[in-house]
Amino acid sequence: MTQKARLEEVRWHGRGGQGAVLGASILGSAAALYEGKYAVSFPSFGAERRGAPVQAFTRIADQVIRTRSQIYHPTRIIVLDDTLFGVVDITDGAQAGATVLVNTRRSISELDIPAGLNVVLLDASAIAQEIIGVGIVNTTMLGALAGATNLVGLDAIKKAIADALPEKIAGRNIAAAEAAYWEVKGG
Repeated sequence: MTQKARLEEVRWHGRGGQGAVLGASILGSAAALYEGKYAVSFPSFGAERRGAPVQAFTRIADQVIRTRSQIYHPTRIIVLDDTLFGVVDITDGAQAGATVLVNTRRSISELDIPAGLNVVLLDASAIAQEIIGVGIVNTTMLGALAGATNLVGLDAIKKAIADALPEKIAGRNIAAAEAAYWEVKGG
């Protein structure tokens, strides 16, 4: 009897310049380089300008990934900017029980998120502003993802951030990821 391959599909929602594409890439690197999984990541652009809605995708599996299409039925959704609710159908096609991580100061009742999804809210902008010095939250949300799920571990995320960013800013981004991880974990 063969076991069905575990495939995780992560859809990122952000605005141009917020780091969704880099976040998706760092997540793929964390899974592939430091946890021995297979991963692919890629962007999807509409109007290519700063501030325009952007999607990026990361697939992670324990077997070779051959699919290169957009992610239509995500198991995880990461929202870097809560102003996208009402502009984009954030949860479109989400699998039952999917985890939705949202950078927001709002409550669940203020967001349009259907029942049946696991929602994690985090003021990642405040964490990023305090620790990194700018409100770019991609690495902060990676820490939150590690804290909220078993998709990738925090150590893998930290190593992948160090690989992807220049040394002068990597440390602050790693610290922001750690802060988000512990906030989501409740510690």
